[in-house]
Amino acid sequence: MLIAAAVGLLTRMVIAANSPGPADVRIFAGFAKAVTVYGPIRIYEHPLPGLPVYNHPPLAGWMLLGLNGLSELGMSFATLIRSPASLADFCCAILVFEIVRRRAGQSTAVLCGIGVALSPVLIATSGYHGNTDAVAIAFALAAAHLLADRKSPLAAGVAAALSISVKFVPVVVIPALFVAALRGGRPVLLRFAAGFGALFALVWGPVLVTVPLQLKENVLEYAGSGYRLWGLVRFADVLGLPESVITFMQGGGHFLFVLVCVAAGVWLAWLRPAQLPGVVAVTLGLLLLLSTASGLQYLTWAAAGTFVLGWWEGLAYSCVAGLTAVLGYSGRSAVRWSEPVLELGAAGWIVLAAGLATGVRRILATRPDTPPVACPPLAGPRTSQRSGTAVN
Repeated sequence: MLIAAAVGLLTRMVIAANSPGPADVRIFAGFAKAVTVYGPIRIYEHPLPGLPVYNHPPLAGWMLLGLNGLSELGMSFATLIRSPASLADFCCAILVFEIVRRRAGQSTAVLCGIGVALSPVLIATSGYHGNTDAVAIAFALAAAHLLADRKSPLAAGVAAALSISVKFVPVVVIPALFVAALRGGRPVLLRFAAGFGALFALVWGPVLVTVPLQLKENVLEYAGSGYRLWGLVRFADVLGLPESVITFMQGGGHFLFVLVCVAAGVWLAWLRPAQLPGVVAVTLGLLLLLSTASGLQYLTWAAAGTFVLGWWEGLAYSCVAGLTAVLGYSGRSAVRWSEPVLELGAAGWIVLAAGLATGVRRILATRPDTPPVACPPLAGPRTSQRSGTAVN
């Protein structure tokens, strides 16, 4: 398992060191220079000519400040910006192995961990694209694992706050994590809230006090691009639905889809708190499924989580979404998908929908009072009493 994770990391780093990457690499380089000039807090209130809106949470600014400092020492920024996501995938492969081992046996866990390590979609989005999506997802899954499996609510709260401090996407899983902590009893809830609140105050507090309106506009209200390449918006466009419907979906309507994701996560967490890693996986996957924005790096949101839900679900999604990403990045532009890439994206959407459906079914099929089993030793494989699925 560790060998596969190491091979996956090496593959990503080789790609990062030998390819220019998409436009985001150059955009992040511009952001890093701006953060160095204005600081990670004041960056939100300054216009950045030639760059898109700076829509990243506060911790990303501190990361960029550090990476820019390393680049000034002679290291390649293009390689550095893709290192956090690549390292996150390495950790996520081990994390998924640990999560699945408690629910479906060691052999299935090894397959799922290797699946994450060698996932084509994660290699493409982390090793070539970079961005911070993989880091945020890794922290979100870690929070669920620490809370449900390790019984470490304080550390889980810290991990949850870190996830939304790197990229705001995992905010949809925060209510589910709090509900699971509530189901664990008052002491668990208090320790989880303390860890979350302390880290949140440390990272977000200075920005909320200094530039609250700019943070709200840039980060909290960011709706994504207006391209019609993925999912519901893509299907609506193909079907010729009225322009007003598509505009609503991409405007205020996208908050309704976010609420659906939050509600689904809260519902599942209340019914099956012991299956919290699977609940987080479903919530993040549903966010991608219902997303009205498009971006090849967004395919990361569901990649590791589908392996938590099941080996076949993870494999199917990783292969279809991976081919989508590879062909998309090899085209003229990562934000202008060719017709084959659009068709593969539609196929990936269907595969994701099917995987989420089976994942929810398996979560609900577990007994509410059945906690994950204790972690067996690495040397002794455990015989699974169930089929080769990650949540039973």
